[in-house]
Amino acid sequence: MREFIYYSKHARTTGNFDLTDLMKAGRMDIACQITIMAFFVSHHTRENVKLHLVFDGAPDPPKHLELFPGKNFSVETESKIDISKKDVGSLIKKMLYKYKRGEKNEMSPGYWIEKKSIEKLIEELQEAGKEIFIMEKSGEDIRKIKTEDLKNAVFLIGDQDGIPKEKLKKLKKLGIKKISVGQQMYFASQTLTIIQNELDRREAN
Repeated sequence: MREFIYYSKHARTTGNFDLTDLMKAGRMDIACQITIMAFFVSHHTRENVKLHLVFDGAPDPPKHLELFPGKNFSVETESKIDISKKDVGSLIKKMLYKYKRGEKNEMSPGYWIEKKSIEKLIEELQEAGKEIFIMEKSGEDIRKIKTEDLKNAVFLIGDQDGIPKEKLKKLKKLGIKKISVGQQMYFASQTLTIIQNELDRREAN
């Protein structure tokens, strides 16, 4: 299984945002694009991907949305994903509305929401034996990392502003490793796509 975390400092933490203007919802458009790149490829979907969206925007941060649809893409439920930002935005909106205080609520099979910080999420993943890699331009080139070291990895990608400095200090104290997809600065969704491609190529060999 491949696992990704997308952190957004500004994304809305309630469902009352306008689907026709996702940029004004704390750049929810980026979260939607990340989701599309995580699960969709031409003519089919990826069943081996789990995506964590961590939102720290107004009015009720933090919110952790966990998406692991597996084979549920084709099931006609309220959580069925279609490949457009508006459809993905509608899914995120529904998940945020389904938040229940004090619990991890499963909106529909494969989709959960809860109040959890990025630090707490990473601590829990590490306790489960996961290796956390944060994507930074100054990190070690992903192509220099052994395939076996990437098999149990979780890749953390920040929004257009990156991870805030105060949070970054806390995360690095947890021992997460910096890696890079090259010296060029890419959009968050492009970074995720490059990681997917790198893993695809290794699995094909």
